[in-house]
Amino acid sequence: MATRPVALITGVGRTVGIGAGIAGRLAASGWDIAFTFWTPYDQRMSWGVEAGAADAIAAELTARGAAVAAIEADLTDVTAPATIYDRAEGRLGPVTALVMCHCESTDSGLLDTTVDSFDRHFAVNARATWLLIREHGLRFRGARGDGRIIALTSDHTVGNLPYGASKGALDRITLAAAHELAHLGISANVINPGPIDTGWMTGTIRADGIRATPLGRLGTPQDTANLVDFLCSPQGEWINGQLLFSNGGFA
Repeated sequence: MATRPVALITGVGRTVGIGAGIAGRLAASGWDIAFTFWTPYDQRMSWGVEAGAADAIAAELTARGAAVAAIEADLTDVTAPATIYDRAEGRLGPVTALVMCHCESTDSGLLDTTVDSFDRHFAVNARATWLLIREHGLRFRGARGDGRIIALTSDHTVGNLPYGASKGALDRITLAAAHELAHLGISANVINPGPIDTGWMTGTIRADGIRATPLGRLGTPQDTANLVDFLCSPQGEWINGQLLFSNGGFA
């Protein structure tokens, strides 16, 4: 690329995460990277906060030739998407690709999900996705056909009601962008990566996932990153308005 385009990647809070894998792959392919993280989310999760993760990720991306903007942002705040874009554009310039890896994910079912948890899941997974896409559409100034929107989803709903339901909403919001933003030449796709062990799996979940996958292994962040890299490339332009299963055949 003559000049490095800018990718904004949300949910890049841990070095072992899918977001970090995507950021590294795009940086190696010639993109500058703005990424978001939110430390209080990791504090609530079983894996806890990875000290220095944002700095370590930024250093790796810089080593791959990327200019980097690391942005801490609470996506339950309706003003966050505009602020994120302000900071990304101020540091790196206009954003060409929006890749959404952020999520709220707390296990609960039909009978024990609280209203607060349900609302938080939809605020982060659905509402913030809409607001980020809206911001991308309002600000995009790239050449027709260059723009990209990609979101990660899941179909895990049983025992995980607010997460799965809000991810279903994310699917529809993102796929709508393929048509509503067509006049801008922005493609929009959703990726379901299946189960990827980034530190949250128990031994039982890991073994069950391997048994349910024909290739006999779990997915890795790099597996997802490879597909995102292709979709963001000129060769990926024609893939549009799709929910893609990139899960090794997991059933």
